Amino acid sequence: MTLEIRDVKYRYCETYVLDGVSLEICPGEIIGILGMNGSGKTTLLKNLNRNISPESGSVLIDGQDLAGITKKDIARSIASVPQINEIRFSFTVEDIVSMGRMPFQRQFGGESSEDMEIIENAMRDVGIYDMKDRYVSEMSGGERQKVIIARALAQTPMYLLMDEPTNHLDINAQFEVLDLVSGLARKKGISVVLVSHDLSMASRYCDRIALIKERKIVAVGTPEEVLTPENMRNVFLVDAELIKNPKTGSRMVQLNGSVRSRVI
Repeated sequence: MTLEIRDVKYRYCETYVLDGVSLEICPGEIIGILGMNGSGKTTLLKNLNRNISPESGSVLIDGQDLAGITKKDIARSIASVPQINEIRFSFTVEDIVSMGRMPFQRQFGGESSEDMEIIENAMRDVGIYDMKDRYVSEMSGGERQKVIIARALAQTPMYLLMDEPTNHLDINAQFEVLDLVSGLARKKGISVVLVSHDLSMASRYCDRIALIKERKIVAVGTPEEVLTPENMRNVFLVDAELIKNPKTGSRMVQLNGSVRSRVI
């Protein structure tokens, strides 16, 4: 199964946010979408599951335009983890994860025994089964994020769209969440599209990276191919380089300062 964006344009009022964007998501990969604030990252993500629809161009899943597929059927293949996960009502962990089965249920049909097995497995995969009766409103940010990931897994998706999934988490929880997502992607063959502003985290976890600048994708490839000093200077206005962590051997971005401050 493939997911592809072809020459997509999208605008808010008179301002284009995406202008002729094309990108193919490869099966089983983790691909990062990186760029400055306002560059179009989240808008691209919203087009990928038809939360919004392009003005022109198309988004295709297995060659079929999402415009011709119902939202319910899209949700059976594509799940999302939004940037903000405020849960203000007294739902338990199991209540929230069960919502991931809604695209597969008939109205007022409730969960089948198969649904319940999938829900339980999703909680076990994320490591929150023992918390299934806890109220989500009483959990930490990292724990809540795991619940939302489990809800997405309950959709049994082929694609998982994540918008700044570590944005409001402390550093330990950031590693826990991304280690979890990386492991699940490898184990289950899920393709992950990760919008992020964190260059080091993206370089550590992503197989490929797409850089967006001024409404267009300006580079796509492995972290080594894309996160060059020239590209990071051009897109993020920073003096930086991709290096290997001497302790772990993993990739990391060393930030040396702002290009603007050096000019001043």
